[in-house]
Amino acid sequence: MNKLESRITNHESRLVTLAGDIKRWGAELGFQQVGITDADVGEAEARLLDWLGRGFHGEMDYMERHGTKRSRPRELVPGTLRVIAARMNYSPPGARDSAEVLGDGSRAFLSRYALGRDYHKLMRTRMQALAERIGREVGAFRHRVFIDSAPVMEVELARKAGLGWRGKHTLLLNREAGSYFFLGEIYTDLPLPVDGPQEEHCGTCRKCIDVCPTRAIIGPYQLDARRCISYLTIEHKGPIPEELRPLIGNRVYGCDDCQMICPWNRFASPSAEPDFAVRNGLDDVTLVELFGWSETEFHERLTGSAIHRIGYERWLRNLAVGLGNAPKSAMVVDALKACEHHSSELVREHVVWALARHDGECAISQT
Repeated sequence: MNKLESRITNHESRLVTLAGDIKRWGAELGFQQVGITDADVGEAEARLLDWLGRGFHGEMDYMERHGTKRSRPRELVPGTLRVIAARMNYSPPGARDSAEVLGDGSRAFLSRYALGRDYHKLMRTRMQALAERIGREVGAFRHRVFIDSAPVMEVELARKAGLGWRGKHTLLLNREAGSYFFLGEIYTDLPLPVDGPQEEHCGTCRKCIDVCPTRAIIGPYQLDARRCISYLTIEHKGPIPEELRPLIGNRVYGCDDCQMICPWNRFASPSAEPDFAVRNGLDDVTLVELFGWSETEFHERLTGSAIHRIGYERWLRNLAVGLGNAPKSAMVVDALKACEHHSSELVREHVVWALARHDGECAISQT
């Protein structure tokens, strides 16, 4: 072996060691898995463009605003050679069983990822800490951290990095962890060795497709966001289409049905992160109680939560739909009537709809 070959071999050996160290440092920072992939997601670009072309993104204009920067990482961050992807479990320990909450129409169901503090800050801090730890080892290097904050195809990158496979509901699945986890990425110019993707393990199962309350999963790996309850209750700013309101049930922030039914989530582990623990009793609370929160209470209790991002008006809109679908009771009707003349036209519209569902009677029952 000549000197040049020796230098190349030593360089490659150091990169292999560094890749192993990055995964170890990630585990020390609380990530359950870290993987590395190249910056080529060209195969997914055609699927993304087709999805956008069919209008399945609804009002999420940001999905197309940045053009091909989403599917071409080097256009977003010039010089990117590799993407370091990480996942962190979020299932809140001790939360009331989701199926039990959904089965009680008087209670509010909120997606389990949102029961604690907003994940963005914690994940960004940890990913930045990982980048800084790499910097202490290699010196200055070009990088940028992303946590659901820019045009990044995070599921596709995580799939390529070996963190799991894309389920038929379009979420990432992992044999040891199901799908209850957050994703984060570091774009970097370090020529690290890459990991290979996992095999897919959905087989002929289509439970996630069949369970969707609004039939938003129109086929394997195809989601029409305009019908998705998570989109309708979080991303959608205007009135919720009337034909979909009865199908939403008591889901007032997000929807976990396709995850709850997935057999792989039997292996999901509760998070050990205090930030993801349940706050304000949101895992087991009535629709009437939440609808009674003033705007001040909403801000005081939910600042620092992902829920706070939708604002008080949409919060009341969602709860009005839930109350319209709730079992008839005097408490439900009285709560709705208290907002019948709300200053927001959006809230009023949904309250009127909900009251019509209960025939506008205040004394239906004394329960």
